[in-house]
Amino acid sequence: MDLGAITKYSALHAKPNGLILQYGTAGFRTKAEHLDHVMFRMGLLAALRSKQTKSTIGVMVTASHNPEEDNGVKLVDPLGEMLAPSWEEHATCLANAEEQDMQTVLIDISEKEAVNLQQDAFVVVGRDTRPSSEKLSQSVIDGVTVLGGQFHDYGLLTTPQLHYMVYCRNTGSRYGKATLEGYYQKLSKAFVELIKQASCSGDEYRSLKVDCANGIGALKLREMEHYFAQALSVQLFNDGSKGKLNHLCGADFVKSHQKPPQGMEIKSNERCCSFDGDADRIVYYYHDADGHFHLIDGDKIATLISSFLKELLVEIGESLNIGVVQTAYANGSSTRYLEEVMKVPVYCTKTGVKHLHHKAQEFDIGVYFEANGHGTALFSTAVEMKIKQSEQLEEKKRKAAKMLENIIDLFNQAAGDAISDMLVIEAILALKGLTVQQWDALYTDLPNRQLKVQVADRRVISTTNAERQAVTPPGLQEAINDLVKKYKLSRAFVRPSGTEDVVRVYAEADSQESADHLAHEVSLAVFQLAGGIGERPQPAETICNINNAFGLGPANKHTV
Repeated sequence: MDLGAITKYSALHAKPNGLILQYGTAGFRTKAEHLDHVMFRMGLLAALRSKQTKSTIGVMVTASHNPEEDNGVKLVDPLGEMLAPSWEEHATCLANAEEQDMQTVLIDISEKEAVNLQQDAFVVVGRDTRPSSEKLSQSVIDGVTVLGGQFHDYGLLTTPQLHYMVYCRNTGSRYGKATLEGYYQKLSKAFVELIKQASCSGDEYRSLKVDCANGIGALKLREMEHYFAQALSVQLFNDGSKGKLNHLCGADFVKSHQKPPQGMEIKSNERCCSFDGDADRIVYYYHDADGHFHLIDGDKIATLISSFLKELLVEIGESLNIGVVQTAYANGSSTRYLEEVMKVPVYCTKTGVKHLHHKAQEFDIGVYFEANGHGTALFSTAVEMKIKQSEQLEEKKRKAAKMLENIIDLFNQAAGDAISDMLVIEAILALKGLTVQQWDALYTDLPNRQLKVQVADRRVISTTNAERQAVTPPGLQEAINDLVKKYKLSRAFVRPSGTEDVVRVYAEADSQESADHLAHEVSLAVFQLAGGIGERPQPAETICNINNAFGLGPANKHTV
């Protein structure tokens, strides 16, 4: 390790005084002008991680659904998964080190992780369409090269595409070819094969309106669409030709505000979907005959996918174990439908994709989606072996096994992927002959409300049972239990924010009025028992009136 060269280059990517950042599930995110030093240092860290694992490591420059002025960076581990927790701590430590401490921190990481500094390093880099991303990705490359690492700059990619590239490179291309062409061909071939097996005809299942959040998803979907045009026609909106990234559009906006994105006209019962800024989230929606907006979020996506996979397993006659992984934010109706109607076991984890992904790996088929539309399905080698053995089965079972094989190829198992998930959903709707309204009608969401309570110190709240029960402060969980008893089909939980001194409150009940009252009462209990500051929590309807006055819609309903 040439410490002199590192010091020299680091001075060109100087850290602003007093800036402290935390590496979380989404990596680092803040205003783009504050990130140059972070990018350089994450290039250094990626090279060290590559040397330690003797694998290709990915670095993605994006801030996902954040405003265009922001940017961010996250590292991708060898099998396309998120960075290991111990290395998240190293990332935070390195990003926040003062210039004079850089050498010490790098040596400390190398010694703690037993990094062989003579080992070769290889890092792949991708970026989104933000104006700041190209320059920031060059800073990452500076960090990689100063440690003697090799790199491949993929340029513009969706975040899931970078995860795919890393996974392919570290599995000897067994998972797929580590090129955009390889990604497009793998997914499109599987999708077209599935659509060929659909018994329905006509155009009603073959046209889809896609809001691309003025982001990278538009560029990549446009490059890809001719591969599957024979099976699906996509009409792109908010494609980046005008309008700002994530502004009044994208999956996060649609879910938060319960209304369509700007710039998209929707006819009655037309199927529509929205990606987020880096195309790793997707939500569906439509207007009914009366013009009412209907959102189909990650809970209903998981239900459609897992139900179909369960049906295929029954058809094939295999008793492989399938599980759906949710967080406490999943609507209670989705959990009941899966467990009681589809007989699919449901498991709950802490909030955060890494927790969901880890739990899903425990099953032969593990499906996970957050309500915000981020998710995928994972398949064990046991599933692939059963498919290979299916050649001896009768024709009906062989056909079901072939469908399962194509579904596996269609999923991006490295990460939640809006393009991949969109094609999976479109294939299943076609194969089952379902309209978007019929999909939506599988179950009715329980009305719910989410509120935030400002507190002096969020650490006073600790939770257990996948964040569904409060352990501290004393008396809070008992208070919540007593409040929940007042309402039908109700539940409520509180959890501390991961980034600010705020406690998040979730409540659901048999009516919106009851959910609103329960959320407000729980918020008051938090305010009183957990050191609330500022104004006492207002009733949810007061907040709605304020939002409506500014044309924001029901921003606290169903949001995560």
